[in-house]
Amino acid sequence: MPLVIGVRFEPVAKVYYFDPAGFENLTVGEYVIVDTARGEEVGKVVIAPREVSDQEIVGRLKGIQRQATALDLAQLATYRYREQEALERCSQKVKEFNLPMKIVRAEYNYDGSRLVFFFVSETRVDFRELVRDLAQSFKSHIELRQIGVRDEAKLIGGVGRCGLTLCCATWLTDFNPVSIKMAKQQDLPLSPMEISGVCGRLLCCLAYENDAYTAAKARLPKQGEVIDTAHGRGKIVQVNVIKETVQVELESQVIVEVSYQDVEAQPSVSPRRRRRTTD
Repeated sequence: MPLVIGVRFEPVAKVYYFDPAGFENLTVGEYVIVDTARGEEVGKVVIAPREVSDQEIVGRLKGIQRQATALDLAQLATYRYREQEALERCSQKVKEFNLPMKIVRAEYNYDGSRLVFFFVSETRVDFRELVRDLAQSFKSHIELRQIGVRDEAKLIGGVGRCGLTLCCATWLTDFNPVSIKMAKQQDLPLSPMEISGVCGRLLCCLAYENDAYTAAKARLPKQGEVIDTAHGRGKIVQVNVIKETVQVELESQVIVEVSYQDVEAQPSVSPRRRRRTTD
């Protein structure tokens, strides 16, 4: 089993594995310089060296370059402070070039040699002239990276309809698939205004309780079934998954609420499925 160390580059971001050879004594909370696809980066150790299964490794592990020094961290803090100014200057340049794009975030690497601008746009954008202009202005290697609306919400942050800070900006490191089927499973109104987040996509939280709803509905009887209860025979008119109860309209047209355990204790066969008996 390979030995790895887990490194994260942003507080709410994916954890990447690196080869800790020569740095096996690193502990959680320390900072390291590692080589990435975007060049050298400062990352924070969030998983101390440990063994993992081969299935968890994708591709060849890169090694640790060195442990970050106080100077490296001071440089990182300095360039983080300059990112807002870079964002404003780039946004002004976009207006000057009249490009159909919105700059969302500017991100320096730890020594300021590379500056990445994240943007959203509904169309493809030819930003070659903009990149040349920005390179002359900032004296750094410039990258422009187009992102989706979910990533925009994660970078900017905000408050969800629950009144709490967005999950994607506080703890959610990956965007899991969310489908309209999940909203139907939870008997939610299918109005886009009701089931969409600030990003305009389906609420990520629809997936959180989906398994629980699926398991509960597998136990509960279905709406429309005819059942026996302690109050008599009736037809299920509503199922409450949270309370695990059903509302039954009796033959007297009175509606009663009973728990699903009571329903299971007195099973019934729908009249259409009854077997005919002969004399």
